[in-house]
Amino acid sequence: MERADIVQAREEWRRVQDETPCEHLVFLDESGAKTNMTRLYGRAPLGERCFDHAPDGRWKTVTMLSSIRLDGTTECLVFAGALDRRTFEAYVKESLAPALKEGDVVVMDNLRAHKSPTAQQAIAARGARVLFLPAYSPDLNPIEKMWSKVKQLLRGFKAWNTDELFTAIGQALDKVTASDAKGWFASCGYSNFQS
Repeated sequence: MERADIVQAREEWRRVQDETPCEHLVFLDESGAKTNMTRLYGRAPLGERCFDHAPDGRWKTVTMLSSIRLDGTTECLVFAGALDRRTFEAYVKESLAPALKEGDVVVMDNLRAHKSPTAQQAIAARGARVLFLPAYSPDLNPIEKMWSKVKQLLRGFKAWNTDELFTAIGQALDKVTASDAKGWFASCGYSNFQS
């Protein structure tokens, strides 16, 4: 059973989905990647086992912070360590804000770092505004689907040191297409876009 306040917030979000042109929506989120990522499944001829190699021992973790638009374009920052407010503000000021257009709507989850007044001012200075998703609503955020594709590609690239991982993340993001983004937006309930 869902809490009444969350049900109401999700119902109110439907208005945003119906009224906001998807071309103006910019979804933002972060995810992690590690230097031990490898494919989880494989195929082999009938009756034979599937073998592969995976690193053991120590691995490194990086944070990927990105946005995605309906046309599939992204603004990404990759760094070692966890996201904090200072890093988030730098990303918004240096990467995201310069790519925003007047009338854009930056959509984020309710992470504390996302609530930065400095970041919100940088977004507003570009003529854009910020909306926060209802709590517990990753299903309303198309960037979650982008991260799924990126991580699947990273497993195939097998980048087992940080330099390789940074390069692989760029290659994976280059494979995000406008067609992907349109499908992800539509599957999350955003269908207010030009065909």
